[in-house]
Amino acid sequence: MKRASIKDIARIAGVSVATVSYVLNKKEGSRISEATRKKICEIAETINYTPNKIAKSLKTNRSKLLGLILADISNDFYSAIARCIEDEAMKLGYTLLIGSSDEDPEKFKKLTELFSEQQVDGMIVAPVVNSDDAINRLIKEKYPIVTIDRYLKNINIPGVMIDNTRISESVGNYLAGKNFEEAIYVGYDTQLPHLLERQEGFEKGITPEISCKKVLVGLNNIAEEVFSGLESNIDLSKKTALYFSTNKLGTAGLRYFLKSNIKVPEDVSIIAFDETEAYHLFPTEISFVQQPLTEMAKEAVRLMDSQINNYSDNGKKVVFPARLITKRSVRKK
Repeated sequence: MKRASIKDIARIAGVSVATVSYVLNKKEGSRISEATRKKICEIAETINYTPNKIAKSLKTNRSKLLGLILADISNDFYSAIARCIEDEAMKLGYTLLIGSSDEDPEKFKKLTELFSEQQVDGMIVAPVVNSDDAINRLIKEKYPIVTIDRYLKNINIPGVMIDNTRISESVGNYLAGKNFEEAIYVGYDTQLPHLLERQEGFEKGITPEISCKKVLVGLNNIAEEVFSGLESNIDLSKKTALYFSTNKLGTAGLRYFLKSNIKVPEDVSIIAFDETEAYHLFPTEISFVQQPLTEMAKEAVRLMDSQINNYSDNGKKVVFPARLITKRSVRKK
């Protein structure tokens, strides 16, 4: 017979997995009514719920588990920062459970529920569009949570990110100083604030003398839409520079240039966000924006550990600078 789980109790009681976890682990500080607590305990007894041995043996009601929800674990940026976070978490005695939401708010929600069922002490998350409800539920139940790389505009919780506006404005300024006739921003058609900041910063950094275009694509057919957008917007008779706002977009752009026999930097100049192995396969060294992954990971784990132990740093956001690493993909004046 299948052993009863926290998820079973949550389903019967009509509450979230996190609520059940808080009640059964006797955690203080959550806004859960006495009636709900009593109902959950009665259901647990009725269906013969037994906590797993590890959780049962903990005297502090802490699992020393952290949940990490990334937008896309296959992305070099997220896999690299996951490794950094895991290393930092292990130094403090935590074990990491990792999930990938694939930019899907429903999958994001299910991962938060799964991690709650596993009784993680807190979660480090990269929010996706329309993940507000899932995060607000965790906040309501006083669940320790820290955002990494991204944030949501109307939710005030601790987070770690880079100054996307400033670095993108610096990229725009750098290209403006090279006397280009056109600049093309390649980004996503999205409402995620950190990506909107990259677009706004870049446009701010480009001088009025330079024609500035945008190629915005969806998340489902990235390569196909990048190919189509570049085909429609690149005019090889003009001195053109392109800024790819993520490494996936940059990789798709490089594939288009190879397929179309467009030479970098002779025909077009490019700068891409984040370093990735794909850039090293291209004939020309690619200029890119470098994020301080180790520092971001350390701060994310520190903020999480602080919340778990002291419930401090609530709402604190830490913003790191990023660096433009110039290579041979941008032509000289």
